[in-house]
Amino acid sequence: MLRGGAGMKAAGKLGSYGLVLVVVFGGALGVGTMVGPVTPREGASVAAGEGDGHSDHSGHGVGGQSGAVPGGLQVSQDGYTLNPISTIATGAPAEFRFTVIGPDGTPVTAYQVEHDKKMHLVVASRDLTSFQHVHPSMAPDGTWSVGLAVPKAGSYRAFADFVPAEGEKLTLGVDLQAAGDYRPEPLPHVSRTAAVGDYTVNLAGDIVPGRASKLVMTVSKDGEPVDDLEPYLGAYGHLVALRAGDLAYLHVHPEERDEAGPEVTFVAEAPSRGDYRLFLDFKHEGKLRTVGFTVTAVLSDGHAPSATHDHTH
Repeated sequence: MLRGGAGMKAAGKLGSYGLVLVVVFGGALGVGTMVGPVTPREGASVAAGEGDGHSDHSGHGVGGQSGAVPGGLQVSQDGYTLNPISTIATGAPAEFRFTVIGPDGTPVTAYQVEHDKKMHLVVASRDLTSFQHVHPSMAPDGTWSVGLAVPKAGSYRAFADFVPAEGEKLTLGVDLQAAGDYRPEPLPHVSRTAAVGDYTVNLAGDIVPGRASKLVMTVSKDGEPVDDLEPYLGAYGHLVALRAGDLAYLHVHPEERDEAGPEVTFVAEAPSRGDYRLFLDFKHEGKLRTVGFTVTAVLSDGHAPSATHDHTH
């Protein structure tokens, strides 16, 4: 699998690369908590929905042929275990704490910097209508903490994306519960446009199972193209992809380029038919913004598979 663009060492170095990356969606239904079949909406194509709101992970299976487990489906991998030691809450932010237990049975305290941070934490609701990407702080004993609040009660998946000092890049996932009356929602409505504040992002392209497909996201503000996007975590665009049903995870960056927008281009390879939720982060005028798109892998003839999908998780 091709890797996404390397992190920018300085803002001035953004000009030397083309803004293209490959997102390979994991195809194996691996161990860990999974909910529901991974099948698409009837009659759906690539769609965008309004959202809330990065490097790839090598070794993910393509169509399940390699037998590898996609990122985020396991709480333990290669001797490392994600260990939450507090709960999540709705309302006012509360401290969420966790550790990563290493092969020696103690919390890991040494990490490599990956995309400007030692730890990336993503928290998404099981129905994929809520998404947060935050960067916790680590205490000397290896305990990570961050102020966190989720918008509603229910079931969430937390993903820790990191590189231990003496190991390979990992994405571990664990289920969390926010107390209260859980009312899951369907995936956001079908549209090729997502909006946040005065900004609009248009999505062009379709994904087809089994072949590389180009997706182009164009950012505008008040109807005018945004050509001065600002670097965030070493890139002009930042994408997290989650597969509906099992929440297989990919955290990817585009490669760098001369032009800071308005287009951000990705090449996506989805080996399995089904729905995926893409969360795009971009920074402009000193503020980070996030939009979400729902995409459905369709057959090569342009028609969606006939299977239906209940989006209530």
